[in-house]
Amino acid sequence: MDALEVALEMAPLPADEVTAGSPSAGYAVLGHIGVGGDALEVGVWEMTDGTATDVEVDEVFVVLAGSATVEIEGIATPLELNPGTVVRLSAGMRTVWTVHERLRKFVVS
Repeated sequence: MDALEVALEMAPLPADEVTAGSPSAGYAVLGHIGVGGDALEVGVWEMTDGTATDVEVDEVFVVLAGSATVEIEGIATPLELNPGTVVRLSAGMRTVWTVHERLRKFVVS
């Protein structure tokens, strides 16, 4: 499977989350690791250009394509995302995503 070729159904982000532009996002579940309540979900997520806020879940991701800046409440230095960047986010983090070039990431959550 080529994670860059996985088809995603894109939808506009909720207006109350968007702070600039008209970003859309899509997500496809590829499978699960483990069973029951401890299973981790594996998927591909993508967002188009624009800026939006989010409250994160526990996840680790690898940027596959595109570029973005992620500001995390309480952390002074924003994250610069480019292909190959690996990030760990914790549940409850409040973030602002500014996508400069359509961003696609491989996610385990």
